[in-house]
Amino acid sequence: MDPLSDVLALLRIRNYHCATLTLGGDWAFNFPQRDGIKFTAVIKGQCWLHVQGEQQPLQLAQGDCFLMTQGMPFTLYSDMSQPVMASEGHFQTLAADELVFSHGGDDVLLVGGRFDFTGTPARLLLSSLPSLVYVQGNEPQASILRWALERFTSELHQQRPGRSLMTEHLAHIMLLEVLRTHLAILGSSGSGWFHGLADRNLSRALSAMHGDPACRWTVQQLAQQATLSRSAFALRFKQVVGVAPMEYLTCWRMLLASDRLQNTGDSVATIAFSLGYESESAFSTAFKRVMLQSPRNYVREQSARNQCSPPPITSISPVIQPASPDARKATAGAISSG
Repeated sequence: MDPLSDVLALLRIRNYHCATLTLGGDWAFNFPQRDGIKFTAVIKGQCWLHVQGEQQPLQLAQGDCFLMTQGMPFTLYSDMSQPVMASEGHFQTLAADELVFSHGGDDVLLVGGRFDFTGTPARLLLSSLPSLVYVQGNEPQASILRWALERFTSELHQQRPGRSLMTEHLAHIMLLEVLRTHLAILGSSGSGWFHGLADRNLSRALSAMHGDPACRWTVQQLAQQATLSRSAFALRFKQVVGVAPMEYLTCWRMLLASDRLQNTGDSVATIAFSLGYESESAFSTAFKRVMLQSPRNYVREQSARNQCSPPPITSISPVIQPASPDARKATAGAISSG
């Protein structure tokens, strides 16, 4: 698989639900901060959206979609002059994973889905995205997002066999389309994991490491994959991705290991040898350096917490870096202009 697919494959959905909002007349509602990411499509009418932390509100029209990645509070308006009301008390629960919101008529209809991804890769990947991603209705990505949201809502309504797996795949489809859009608009300057994927040369080296993480890669071998000299490759990788190539490889191996420790019954020794380590001791030393605890302590802590977040991961946070302010601004606005 390619690096983006590899990281997405490690994401696990912890909670999800869908919501339908039907609104009419004059109104403005504030929605509080929630964990997870939220996809929303405007099925009918138009309204205004303002997300906390974003400078400018967005005017949404029928067919538009937006993604909020940081769970920030936001406000929806029929027009910006309306006094803001709290949204609490207007939701009705149809099922544990299905909500409806009604007020004043049916001039505006929005359908949304919220997903809470768990695990270290989820936190690193989503923290690298802007808080708001807007896709205009006439863009190809919007039709895919609307289709996936409609299918997601249908799956929750119908309660058919295989619903959990289907909803997880649909969530990945929506997230992947937004990430592809984000990658497509990145400029040649900037730093972070997504910029590494967008770089024609560095992406080859990243793909090589992800394709065979157990390989005893050297900087020279990776430079050949990137068709660069060793020195030029090492410098460029560090500048763009944020860590040295060998450090990135170790961090990626530890993300794979943490996923297998949490979600499989594989022994520490089995995981160590599968990732290219000659001994369990060498693997455990690398794991503790990156994850700040031993593999066995990690397993015990994850079991005790069940699905809670893992411990601090300062050592690997550069692997997928937050987007720069310019990139965040571009994603929230420039997507709408194609």
